[in-house]
This record gives sequence, structure tokens and C-alpha cells, in this order.
Amino acid sequence: MSLQMVTISNNIALIQPGFSLMRFDGQVFFFGQKGWPKRACPTGVFHLDIKHNHLKLKPVFFSKDSCYLPPLRYPAICTFKGSFESEKHQYIVHGGKTPNNELSDKIYVISAVCKNNKRVTFRCIEKDLVGDVPEARYGHSIDVVYSRGKSMGVLFGGRSYIPSAQRTTEKWNSLVDCQPHVFLVDFEYGCCTSYILPELQDGLSFHVSIARNDTIYILGGHSLANNIRPANLYRISVDLPLGSPAVSCTVLSGGISVSSAILTQTSNDEFIIVGGYQLEDKKRMVCNIVSLEDNKIEIREMESPDWTPDIKHSKIWFGSNMGNGTVFLGIPGDNKQAISEAFYFYMLKCTEEDGNEDQNTFTNSQTSTEDPGDSTPFEDSEEFCFSAEADSFDGDDEFDTYNEDDEEDESETGYWITCCRTCDVDINTWVPFYSTELNKPAMIYCSHEDGHWVHAQCMDLAERTLIQLSEGSNKYYCNEHVAIARALQTPKRSLPLKKPPLKSLRKKGPGKILTPAKKSFLRRLFD
Repeated sequence: MSLQMVTISNNIALIQPGFSLMRFDGQVFFFGQKGWPKRACPTGVFHLDIKHNHLKLKPVFFSKDSCYLPPLRYPAICTFKGSFESEKHQYIVHGGKTPNNELSDKIYVISAVCKNNKRVTFRCIEKDLVGDVPEARYGHSIDVVYSRGKSMGVLFGGRSYIPSAQRTTEKWNSLVDCQPHVFLVDFEYGCCTSYILPELQDGLSFHVSIARNDTIYILGGHSLANNIRPANLYRISVDLPLGSPAVSCTVLSGGISVSSAILTQTSNDEFIIVGGYQLEDKKRMVCNIVSLEDNKIEIREMESPDWTPDIKHSKIWFGSNMGNGTVFLGIPGDNKQAISEAFYFYMLKCTEEDGNEDQNTFTNSQTSTEDPGDSTPFEDSEEFCFSAEADSFDGDDEFDTYNEDDEEDESETGYWITCCRTCDVDINTWVPFYSTELNKPAMIYCSHEDGHWVHAQCMDLAERTLIQLSEGSNKYYCNEHVAIARALQTPKRSLPLKKPPLKSLRKKGPGKILTPAKKSFLRRLFD
């Protein structure tokens, strides 16, 4: 086992506890940043490009028919194939926390639809669930089992907020363990069925799960009600005949006491458990090998890597499985230094460099992470939830590198400012008003003096007007400054009017010419 430090050139603050990793076409992608996505990468999904232990985050794109995918932290993620022999796979994402600390009960299906010039385009579809729909949660696991030519998702564990009827002012955001029910989810039709198994008595979260064929193994976990990490080892078997599915659970011996561990696969039948916690304030520094053979599981300790002093003395750590026997680890930076990074990151390689990348028997493994707000006194959560394999990193410099320095500081000019005296936009009560809004209110720039941002809704702008202003280059002035702007505006220079010459009212025409005969007649007349 080799441990190497990874340097990050840009946006290290985006990688926070609770993220997830996905692998498509030999490339690893980062999902679940802290905070809402910014304009430089509105999808919140990045390509994790690692070359020579140097990491770059490069934004990726979604197809036009994709639904919106919020940046969920601590969700349950697994890979899904139409059949066990299929090569193409999709990712199933369920639950998790939004940046507003709201819990999601939605399920998303993410797939790669095309790849041009090594640039992958994703499609995200939200599935509608019916039946016994699982409540919103995080820190749980979701896996896929295959039986009799069919496939089915299995969801278990997690935490959720206490029911609204039981909430009080002091315990408004209190967390509880979800009921220890096993949910079967049909990803094709969205049908959900709940099963109560007598062997599962207490709710668990941040456990490790390994799925193989029609069997799922549940290891460890944390019980919030009892504040213990029991040495659990369960085997859940799912049979999918033509009729109703049959679900059974068996309690096995030889489990380990751990929560928030990371699982990576090293061969067709072997997995390695890295990291995790034994107690609230005690990391688990030992590693274990999990061997699967036929219908048996064996867990034994192995030689631990040579941890650095920073890792040994850090109070928290988090990470993810990168596939092919590689684990991505993070620890907090040293706040005692004048200039310190928020986190330091390492790559732990548990296999040789020429290890086999194709491990088809590994259907999914779920490692969850624990929120320190529930067990340890640290801000946010130090552990993270992930299930998938991800392997080599074929970087491509054609990706546009995301640079957070180009963005404005949302703490000063964010979306939730008081833009005017009559502004009533509040982050806790705001709902989308325009069709172009997703999770933030539409804003427009006022060009008065140094300029400032205002909410389009507070300016009573029609949606057509807002779109025209955003597409054009005309300056805009808010309601408070539009009168000043008009008063200071220099009138447009106009050409002088051409005045036509005045015509005489009694214009004399040309005189009549008298002939000599007429002149002679007039003389005789007046003589």
C-alpha cells in the first residue's frame, strides 16, 4: 500500500466532506460540492483530472433534456446495469442534503449520452416513485441485486429529521435514525415496496454495504438512538421470481465495529475497508480485507499503510473510493499556520499499478459517512457516503478549467442581499417566480455609479423584459435610480429645422403686355 499526497491547483474549497465520485468511460467525476453551483459550472459536476499527483477540476455539461440535479451531499449512490452482463451502466442517486440542509427524497438516474473529443455529456432524469416511498434521508445505502434475469434496487438505513408533528423550538432540526426497513425499488417503473425483517431491530446509518449477485452484506454502522457502533454483519438475500419478491436476512458472526469507512475493490473476490471511526473522537487506523467466496464472507485485518503524522493527529478524515484499489482521502488543514489550506488530500493505492481495472463481479459497494453534528463537535460532517468503482484518470487539457476566482463573492454580492428598501426576498421563504429560476432568484445589474445587483422580482420586471435585458447590451437602472439617470442624461443632439421662406400674401403676378391697338383704344376712351 502506497500513500501519496495530491496537490490541487484550483477550487480546493469545493471538495468538502459529503461529496461523491462517479466513473464514466474511464474518467472520474466529482459530484456534491459544498454550496450552490456558480455560473462558471452551473451543473455542479466536475471532471476529476489527476496527472502526476496533481488534480484539476474541470466543469462538465448536461444534455438539454436533463432535469436539474442539486448538489447533494451524503446521498446514496450505486451503479445500475440493465442486466448483469451489460457493459454500459448508469448511476442511481437517492437522498442527501442540499446546501440549505434540506433532505431530499428524490431519485435521479445519471447516464453518459455522448463523448466528443474526450468530453462527456451527461443526462439526468428524475424518477417518480410510487408505493412505499422512502422518506427523505441521508447516510444510507442503495445497491442493485440481480436474480433470475431481473434487477432490483435495495435501500436501507440512514437518518432523517424528526417528524413535523414532533418538532419543537428546541428540537426543530433534531435527527433520528430511519426505521430499519428494507425497500425494494424498481428503477424501471418506480414501484417501491417496504419489508420489515425481524433480524433488523435498530436503525443504522453510515454503514458499509457490498452487493454481489442477489446478496447484500451490511457491515458496521452507527446507531444514533443508542450512540453505539455495533459489530454488525448482516446478509440480505433477494429472490426475484415471477410473483412477489422474497427478502430474507441472516445475522452472521465476525463483524467489525466501524462507521463511515471507505470500501474499495482490489480483485474479483476481495475488497479493502479503509478509514472510518471506532468512537466519536477516535479514528479507525487499521485496514481490513473482505473476501467473498460462494455464499461466505471473511473479514481479516491487514497491514496498515504508513500514515503520515498529519493523518495520525487529525481529528477527522473523509474520502471516497476511486476504484481499482485506490482511495481518495482528505484531512483538515493546520489552522495554526499563517497560510493554510482548508483540506489536504491523499491517494492511497492498495494494489499494484498494473492491477486489473475490470471487476465485473463487484456490482456496488456503499460506504457512508457520518455527520459530526450528530456525533462529533465539528462543523459540517467529516465523513462521506459513496458507492461505486472508478479507475484511471485520462485527463484532457481540452476541458475548460473552472476558476472560482472569476466568480463574485456571494457573501458580499450574493443572491440573498437586500437589494432595495422594499426587498422581501428571503432565503428561507423564497420560491421561484420566473420560469428561468431554479434555486436562486434572478438578478439584474443596475449601472448607477459603481453599480449594484437587484432582484428582478423586486423591480417588477416582466419575464419578457428580463430576457431582453439579459440578452442585450443596454444599461439598466433600478427603480430607485432610474429618475436620477434620466435627469443626468444628456439630451440627444438634434438637427435644426429647416424653415421654408414666408410667401407674400399679395404676390404680384407678371404684368400684362398691351398691344399698340389696345393702347390707342384706351387713349381715345379717356380723352
